[in-house]
Amino acid sequence: MSDFIRLNEADNVVTATASLEAGIAIEDTVTNSLIPRNHKIATTDIKTGEPVIKYAQIIGYASEDITAGSHIHTDNVAFRNTEQDYEFSTNLSAIPMVPEAERDHFMGYRRPNGKVGTRNYIGILTSVNCSATAARMIASHFGPEELAHYPNVDGVVAFVHGTGCGMAGQGEGFEALQRVMWGYARNPNHVGVIMVGLGCEMNQIDWLLEAYGLQQGPLFKTMNIQDTQGLAKTVETGIAMVKDMLPEANKSVREPCPVSELMVALQCGGSDALSGVTANPALGYACDLLVAQGGTGVLAETPEIYGAEHLLTRRALTEDVGRDLIGLIHWWEDYTARNKGSMDNNPSPGNKKGGLTTILEKSLGAAAKGGTTPLTGVYKYAEPVTAKGFTFMDSPGYDPASVTGQIASGCNLVTFTTGRGSAFGSKPAPCIKIATNTEMYNRLEPDMDINAGAMLTHGQTLEEKGREIYQMLIDVASGKQSKSEAQGLGDYEFVPWQIGATM
Repeated sequence: MSDFIRLNEADNVVTATASLEAGIAIEDTVTNSLIPRNHKIATTDIKTGEPVIKYAQIIGYASEDITAGSHIHTDNVAFRNTEQDYEFSTNLSAIPMVPEAERDHFMGYRRPNGKVGTRNYIGILTSVNCSATAARMIASHFGPEELAHYPNVDGVVAFVHGTGCGMAGQGEGFEALQRVMWGYARNPNHVGVIMVGLGCEMNQIDWLLEAYGLQQGPLFKTMNIQDTQGLAKTVETGIAMVKDMLPEANKSVREPCPVSELMVALQCGGSDALSGVTANPALGYACDLLVAQGGTGVLAETPEIYGAEHLLTRRALTEDVGRDLIGLIHWWEDYTARNKGSMDNNPSPGNKKGGLTTILEKSLGAAAKGGTTPLTGVYKYAEPVTAKGFTFMDSPGYDPASVTGQIASGCNLVTFTTGRGSAFGSKPAPCIKIATNTEMYNRLEPDMDINAGAMLTHGQTLEEKGREIYQMLIDVASGKQSKSEAQGLGDYEFVPWQIGATM
């Protein structure tokens, strides 16, 4: 492995692949200070105000004169808001679709509405924080001993949150929460659902049922604590409801289903400078393979495509799709400004320690998770994704809130790239974690499913690693446990995005 990586001939920086002392030859220059692993080195003099270029794109501007061989990072690179000349549908490099008769299959649970699950959970959903304890008590009753008689049921899970009241009964925040509840109730990885409320909250369950046309039945029940005569009676009633559901839920069995039924969340967290070099492009290659099979990839984290959105608008299937994406960018600029923040509040301290300097640099790497196929749709947070192919869902960059929205949008599988390391997992959609570098993979191997760092340390190609990820999608969708799933993660990572005032 070389001491450095050059990503594009147009770049005026390269990335160190190991910690380098001063005096190490780098192309036509020599390092003039210690360069931490994964950090950037200037390959030419860069004057104050001139752009710093990586991925053949601007990632910031020199805040002082930078000499060739210098360490480039937060002390000498400044962020500026992007000003893009957007193009639409100018880079539509569609890949050939695999004929339906030749498509790959996985072993999934086909639901009565035609959707396909990769898991078979019973979910206990709460309308408000006031019913969180009741939901957890109901779910906790069903441990391994109680479920031993129902081998086709993956578990009983409580999805609790900290809102649902003290909020406006209309507007963005209320609508987003209702979309999350509706989305989890309808996610194909749930075979049965019980909704539990308090009774007097702003987020009324009856309103949700009416708004989304949900009807109670053997595998969908609702109740509230006030009408069920208190906490203890609610827990007792909820346990009885689950017991009634279990025999029916256990009748669900896996059967061959086309990969076109997979909807995969494309997520990253704890990123480093190699995220955009190894794991994210490899996941993008796997996403292209999925799309060719008729499946769907869902990119999210709107603040983490900031500065790369112009590359996605060029891939928009129509101008309307591209303008929908720009509309999200403008909303986020306004949102951060009115809350006295900055789009460059991201990267996090850990991201910066891993070599990422600005949100522009982080975004250019993060967008690679979406592969190369056309962008077919742009959706609100937790809005049902109906388009096939590569799509985008609005969300914060905070991983639990973002993944919660993706699962509510219909994702039945989650992929998660990480460079610093992550202890994230999700339910009801299992999470596959992909390491960007071999050092971290070896250190956190019990948490990592795939080592994309092998692209640098073991000579694996982008195609080889992308196909490995794609095969892992099929294996986990068919029932193989991911490492986060095997460790029991996912019970506390349900975090609906809270938008608007708490009153």
